[in-house]
Amino acid sequence: MLYEIGQNIRNERKRRKLTQGRLADLLGMSRATISQIENGTVQDIGVRKILRILEILDLELKVRKAGSPPTLDELQQEAD
Repeated sequence: MLYEIGQNIRNERKRRKLTQGRLADLLGMSRATISQIENGTVQDIGVRKILRILEILDLELKVRKAGSPPTLDELQQEAD
């Protein structure tokens, strides 16, 4: 799950033409931490930090039952 979140963060950061360094500066984090989050290799990250990153990128975190099929909205977003 953290890997998927990281991939979404990376995709949106790149879409906005932000470097990892610039995003890190905006958040007061290190570029290495951003890299680890995007790669899903971060050892320990608080939910508040993830939420701050998502907020900067205008993304949101959704929770749903494990194993549920994707919603129509999710399928449409993937197609875009």
